Amino acid sequence: MKPSPAPPAPEPAEPDAPAAGAVDRPVRPTLRSDLRASLPDGLVALAVTGAVFALLYVRIRAKTSSTVSVMPFMADAGGFWMYFLSQAFGWSALLWAWGTVVLGLLLSGPRPRGLPLSGPRLERLHRTTSLNTMALIAAHALLFAAELVRHDTARWHSALATAFVEAFVPGGYDSGTGRIAMPVGQAALYLAIPLGLLFYVRHRIGPRTWRVLHRFVIVVYVLSVWHTLLYGTNVWYDGWFRTSVWLLQIPIAALLLLRLLRPARRSERLPRPGTGSPAGWTLRLTGRLAVAVVVVAVLAVVLSGHDGGRTVPPADTSSTHNHD
Repeated sequence: MKPSPAPPAPEPAEPDAPAAGAVDRPVRPTLRSDLRASLPDGLVALAVTGAVFALLYVRIRAKTSSTVSVMPFMADAGGFWMYFLSQAFGWSALLWAWGTVVLGLLLSGPRPRGLPLSGPRLERLHRTTSLNTMALIAAHALLFAAELVRHDTARWHSALATAFVEAFVPGGYDSGTGRIAMPVGQAALYLAIPLGLLFYVRHRIGPRTWRVLHRFVIVVYVLSVWHTLLYGTNVWYDGWFRTSVWLLQIPIAALLLLRLLRPARRSERLPRPGTGSPAGWTLRLTGRLAVAVVVVAVLAVVLSGHDGGRTVPPADTSSTHNHD
């Protein structure tokens, strides 16, 4: 799996609790305070990444991973440990991105009764998981580039330039499926970081502008999942693992539809026909119908088993399958 960023950035429902002695002036969240608060969540993310790496490594050594069928030369797990570590960071980044999006949709839409977290706590968790998502994405992309450099140490200057182009420049990776999958992942990466950090300067650009830009975060998440399904060697073939990735999108699509039908802000609710701007009413209705179609489509993909995966090669295949 190559760079699979995920969208980080919160849409606050309520301000954080005021500091002691300043009960009449709510504390504005800052990047520095959120970075400090994100440490416990970051340690959990690193632990999950380590567990995923161990699982990938064991499966490669046992030759039970689909990665070995896609790229047989990687059967020597010790020689490509950096690539597997990049994959592990990619999977944890996608998992954290999923959680971040779920938290954001809970904040901006109706919240289930009995939710153990208050609005301010939910918002803060959303911000810290967003920051850790960006860190996981960065580690994922940098380790992939480092793996490219490591296998050409004799010409490390040219290898460094080539790795940078292939990992970070759209169109720089021009081999096979990567010609589409890599730019998709890079687009998600380059949109996710500014959209996430804009939260901390929203008072400068204006809350309304920030909210409009923030809605594109869901596009970043879609690009991330698309990149994973296109180029993740672990989900290259049909099977339960690829199906599980599709299943995880059902809660996202359902929460997005619920958020559009019952937004937390009154100004975002669909007005009655004939009231307000006809163009605005049509646009909002179209958006709700489009998301409803997506929910049905994802369910159809899961139930039918036609999820875009490749056919699993026969057990006696020769080493002719390659990732490109």
